[in-house]
Amino acid sequence: MSTAEQGPTRSRAATEEKSGARRDRERPPAPEPLPHPVVDNHCHLDIADGDWTATADAIAAAAAVGVPRIVQIGCDLPGARWAVQAAAEHDALIAGVALHPNEAPRLAAAGQLDAALEEIERLAAAHDKVRAVGETGLDTFRTGEDGRAVQEESFRRHIDIAKRLGRTLVIHDRDAHDDVLRILDEEGAPERWVMHCFSGDEAFARRCLDRGAHLSFAGTVTFKNAQALRDALAITPLDRVLVETDAPYLTPTPYRGRPNASYLVPLTVRAMAEVLDADLEELCRAIDSTTETAFGGGW
Repeated sequence: MSTAEQGPTRSRAATEEKSGARRDRERPPAPEPLPHPVVDNHCHLDIADGDWTATADAIAAAAAVGVPRIVQIGCDLPGARWAVQAAAEHDALIAGVALHPNEAPRLAAAGQLDAALEEIERLAAAHDKVRAVGETGLDTFRTGEDGRAVQEESFRRHIDIAKRLGRTLVIHDRDAHDDVLRILDEEGAPERWVMHCFSGDEAFARRCLDRGAHLSFAGTVTFKNAQALRDALAITPLDRVLVETDAPYLTPTPYRGRPNASYLVPLTVRAMAEVLDADLEELCRAIDSTTETAFGGGW
């Protein structure tokens, strides 16, 4: 049995800051299936949380509720290697590979950034199921001033890789809206690019849409304090709307704080339909078609 078959080996705790809070790690129950399939366009199957099972089981659980395809995102070298292998072995998966913006300063400090970026490019070109370069971008929440120049350098180089290889660019943007768009304007965005886990307001959404972005909404759109995010969703055309989990993070209401997984996408899609005042099946069909467009189709 391969590594990808066995499933994740890294714990969620190893990938995030310790909060000190006790979390309920029991998996939420499966929601009612969607009336038409949609794609979870951003998931981290390689990061375990709670009673995680094998990759094939996670894929099957998602498919049972109308989420038969997943974009597996690797955001460091071990994760990127795993994503390529998993996508090659599972028909339901395609992959994105990159160095997360918070990973770039660490690698630069160790003198390893150039070599790591070279490997990301090799991985991005390695298989036709590697459709995305990402998640890359900027994060000023967890990286201070001393690491921001390196983040920008890494982001620019990922943009270049995506453009040269014809891959979709997947952007992580945390507290860095203006700088993300500044760099995209300076470098020129690829033909296809996605604002992963969109976190801006209506005005920022319009700025992204004007530049050709696809906006991907996660479980955060269901959070009580996220009205600005719902306002952004409300003005986003259906041919630019995507849905994601960012699992095992950002579990939608009413299970916030518990382990997230692709099978919980229906909770987010139903909340999105309410915001958009859209028929649920119509929205699912639109998301499915838009994801095909955003990631190149044919899988």
